[in-house]
Amino acid sequence: MKIAVEAQRIFRVNKHGMDFVVLEILRVLQKIDTKNEYFVFVAPGDDVCLEETANFHIVTLNSNFYLYWEQYLLPKAVREIKPDILHCTSNTAPLFPGCKLLLTLHDIIFMERKTGSNKSAYQRLGRIYRRFFVPKVLKKCSRIITVSNYEKVQIVSAGLEKPERIKVIYNGFGKEFNVSAAKDSREYILFLGSPDPKKNTVRTLEAYSIYYRESDRKLPLKVADLSRENVLMYLQSIGCPEIIDSIDCAGYISHDELPATYGGAAAFLSTSVRESFGIPQLEAMACGAPVVVSNASALPEIAGQGAVLVDPFSPKDIADALLRLERDDKFRADAVQYGYERVKMFSWENAARQTLELYESEAGSN
Repeated sequence: MKIAVEAQRIFRVNKHGMDFVVLEILRVLQKIDTKNEYFVFVAPGDDVCLEETANFHIVTLNSNFYLYWEQYLLPKAVREIKPDILHCTSNTAPLFPGCKLLLTLHDIIFMERKTGSNKSAYQRLGRIYRRFFVPKVLKKCSRIITVSNYEKVQIVSAGLEKPERIKVIYNGFGKEFNVSAAKDSREYILFLGSPDPKKNTVRTLEAYSIYYRESDRKLPLKVADLSRENVLMYLQSIGCPEIIDSIDCAGYISHDELPATYGGAAAFLSTSVRESFGIPQLEAMACGAPVVVSNASALPEIAGQGAVLVDPFSPKDIADALLRLERDDKFRADAVQYGYERVKMFSWENAARQTLELYESEAGSN
């Protein structure tokens, strides 16, 4: 087969969730599949993190303007190469793909009612783009991949797709996230923050304020991806700006830094109100951090019922879990051991093999 894979943003320096998913799956496919020929379409970027091999070709389409790249340059290149399958990996795809189309639809958050305001113009435009294109693109797809049974139910319930056309393939986590990153000294509580309302940042900060008042240790909170100014604004909104000096606004934490960052955490807060999967909680578990997990959306499906599950809408519930992990050594040890066992269910190799099986079955149905 000739297999075309859209991996537009994997060469950008500050990669995020969907970028890592396709990158890791491609890396495994390079190792396990020497039979089929791959054409990986990327946009220009400074982090060339995937090299060509005998049957893997990197095709750079020279634009960073998302809509032009996806709706014009990508289908033009596909028509020239004439692959058996085009796999678009990041929720959207060309309206006129030029061959059989598979789509990874990670989530349909953009189709749902907004739970709050988001001040990022980039994210607002992305939401508009996806709301317009995705329902139309789905009609062009041979099959849909999504990343959890929860998200499959959401897609079907929204009337976007029939259940028999959706294949659930769980994400994995990198082998660099492992027990060797665990540290005896646990120096902070870790939270990957965001201004996106679904990340539940304000309630999580309120939970930390309760923890800080009641804790004997008063560990600092390390917050990624938020400026000190934003954190202070949130703290002022909940009436506790005085704890700002106990919060480390760490900015963007690179992928290379993440294992050690998880490994030094006394607890990791995975307290979103809406996620389609939740790779960070697996990474944190694998690095020995006990994880406080929201009981909403797909997070409990991935973390399992033995995890430290909390109500993300209750700051007190989140704070109580942190305090129990701090005060109850057995509870903490059990949470760490549970995490080590739970992550054995997930790997990029499993995800890649299931993806390859889908390529082969769909190509065979031509």
